[in-house]
Order: sequence, then C-alpha cells, then structure tokens
Amino acid sequence: MRQIILDTETTGFEPHNGDRIIEIGAVEMFKRRLTHNNYHQYIYPERTVPQEAIEVHGITDEFLKDKPVFAKIADEFMEFVAGAELIIHNAPFDVGFINHELSLLPGNKWGKIEDHCVITDSLKMARQTYPGQRNSLDALCKRLGIDNSNRTLHGALLDSEILADVYLTMTGGQTDLMLAADSQNNSENSDSRVTVRSDRPALKVLKANDAELMLHQKKLEEISKKSGQELAW
Repeated sequence: MRQIILDTETTGFEPHNGDRIIEIGAVEMFKRRLTHNNYHQYIYPERTVPQEAIEVHGITDEFLKDKPVFAKIADEFMEFVAGAELIIHNAPFDVGFINHELSLLPGNKWGKIEDHCVITDSLKMARQTYPGQRNSLDALCKRLGIDNSNRTLHGALLDSEILADVYLTMTGGQTDLMLAADSQNNSENSDSRVTVRSDRPALKVLKANDAELMLHQKKLEEISKKSGQELAW
C-alpha cells in the first residue's frame, strides 16, 4: 500500500476569506517503509503573508516572491498523490485548503482531492488512542519518545517527516517490518507451513466501558504525577 504523509503551511486559517497555501510537504511510504521519494514545494500565494503567520512558520513575502503559484504546480502535485492514502494531522484543515486551491484552477480539472486519494486523519486516530490527552504533534512526540528538537518553527516537509515517525510508532512502530523479515527468513529456511482452520470461532473482544476508561485514565494520571513523567500508555 502506498501512503503519503502530508502537511501544508498557509497564510492563515480561512481559505474562503482569502488565505492560501504557501508550502506543501509530502513523505512517501510503501508497505510502511519510507521510500525517500518525497514532494516539497513552496508556493507564491498571490497575497501578503500576515506577521502572525510568519511567526509560526518563518516564511516571508520576500522568500516567496519568486516561487510558482499553485496553478503551476497543481498537476505535478496531484499526480504525485493520486491513488495514495493521505495521512494528515487534522486533515479537514489541509484538505479544505487543497480543495480550495483546486477549485480556483481554470476548469477545476481535478475536482476534490478526495476523488483521487483516501484521507486518514492522524489527529482523529490519536484522540481515539489517547482519549482525554493532548494530541498535538509536539505532544505525541513527547508521549512516544520521538525527537522533534529540530522543530523550532513549523515547516511542511519537516512536520511530515515527524508525523511519519509518529504514525508508524502509534500504529505499531517497526514491529510489523521485523516480523515480515523474520517470516521471510523462516520461509526460506524451512518447508514447514502452518494451516489455520477456517471454521474456528471468532475471538471474543471485550471493550472497556466509559466508567472503566475513566478509572484507567485516573490511575495513569496518578502514576504520572508520582513518577514526574508523562506516560506513553
């Protein structure tokens, strides 16, 4: 499966009020392996960048003045992401901006990005995995032990690379890769096969109820307070 971890930087928060994309960063993974076939592009937004936005990402009007407009890079970008699963932290924000940019193209030939990609919101995943906790990218890095010391300012490509580490760790880390390698080695060195009965009963899954989840969270908070560390489970 081809997955692309994607992030954008913008001039603000509201595309329908004139805010535009100024940077796109995308990191490609295939079968949970980073391919290093990444996409990165700065974009001239055809407007000024507010100072409050510059304080977040450090991207100035002077830096962007010779960069291409979105219409010039739209085909290249869409061809890169087409057919992939896009993993985006707070996906509605980035998807909203991308779709607005696409809607401004003459003839709107691409429609919406959802027409070409599966969208996965890693923020929604994190909230389900760590309910009641902070799930910003920085908070997840701290919780999962991921080094984001280079992230002094927001940047689309850097944030995509960090999110790739967060996503892999949050969804099982590299464990599946090692298991796959072991499985391949075992199959090369042995002719033995394991057959699983198709008629075996399904495993029963017991999920915690709301009261149990609250008690669990309370206990984690007590342990965290006593240890002086934020727990990762």
